[in-house]
Amino acid sequence: MPSNAHSETDKKRILVLTADAGFGHRSAAKAIVAALEDKYGHDCEVVMVNPLNDERAPALLRDSQTDYDFIIQNIPRIYRIGYEVSDAAIPATLAESASIVLLYDVLRDLLDEYQPDAIITTYPAYQAPLSAIFAIEEISIPLITVITDLVTVHRLWFNHVADVITVATPDLKDLAEEYGMEMDRVHITGIPVHPRIANESRTKEAIREELGWDPTLPTFLAVGSTRVEQLTTALNVLNHFGQPLQIAAVAGKDEELHIQLKEMDWHVPVHIYGFVENMPALMHASDAILCKAGGLITTEALASGLPIILIEYIAGQETGNMEYVVNNQAGALVQEPVELLELLAHWMQDGGAKLKICAENARKLGKPHAACHIADLTWEAIQHGVTTKHRMIPSRGALTKILDTFSMPWERK
Repeated sequence: MPSNAHSETDKKRILVLTADAGFGHRSAAKAIVAALEDKYGHDCEVVMVNPLNDERAPALLRDSQTDYDFIIQNIPRIYRIGYEVSDAAIPATLAESASIVLLYDVLRDLLDEYQPDAIITTYPAYQAPLSAIFAIEEISIPLITVITDLVTVHRLWFNHVADVITVATPDLKDLAEEYGMEMDRVHITGIPVHPRIANESRTKEAIREELGWDPTLPTFLAVGSTRVEQLTTALNVLNHFGQPLQIAAVAGKDEELHIQLKEMDWHVPVHIYGFVENMPALMHASDAILCKAGGLITTEALASGLPIILIEYIAGQETGNMEYVVNNQAGALVQEPVELLELLAHWMQDGGAKLKICAENARKLGKPHAACHIADLTWEAIQHGVTTKHRMIPSRGALTKILDTFSMPWERK
């Protein structure tokens, strides 16, 4: 592999690796790219790649991104059991060995192509193959791992090859220590959200006027997708609540949901959207959000100081996100229409006093500058290079044996 060193006049090259198994990995990556370009754009070139979309990646892994949606929607209990079982030490080790075999060539070729001075990953499956490449090719490139959930995460995220590991909460830092990570390379940054969230300075009323919403009405933002089944049920409660309010409903890329929203018999002012690019503005214009407990949407809402009404969560992966919001009184979990009705009644009484308390709690938890913090950590890692005492990677011989067993070429021709 050619050297990744450049002359002093060259821009530093940063490779951001992500995946599309869920919305959060790519959105976190995009936020980091934006922050790097904002802060260090004159001195670096940033490229974002999804290795699983590479035609050289095995179909098993490419398909896993769309299979994720199918499993979550149709057999969630199987997903939960699989998640819990695979998080054990032995299955996780087997998963890492499999990822080395399946992704070694793809990732090695990406490093050849881009010659990065630093690598950022927002997906856990790439760390083990990268550790193999670093050992076999005898190269050193700083690796920054960005974990994209708040509390409950898979042990695959905690790999000793990473020079920097960013986590969202103190709970995750404790988990990192439990899995043997050195604490001086684990940083509590929050999950990265787009810098537009931190940079928004307009008032709610001003944003509403620009969006064509009523600037005076209590406003509820509802965000759905193909993974959110209970959104229309929850919206029906808001629609018949009986007090003045307005709704902004986002269907995402779910065309069926978009049609359903348009065909509903609305009794309150409603603004219906499909896929949007201005989610930060919609959040800052709203008083509360209804959504699923995904890491991305939850983090964006907290960063916007927005109280969260959680209508669904994936048991296992999103349990921690839900509990983090509820236990810190930044929102509530409602799984039945009557629960939502009661919550609305409590939040809206006394001029919305309890809603304002939840908003303040959300602001305290939110980390709108996380992407900028991660950009700074990345730039610092580039300046200092790899900290070898942290680099705990398997032996070259053990790795080549794994690849030889599966007839995977690793020697340079």
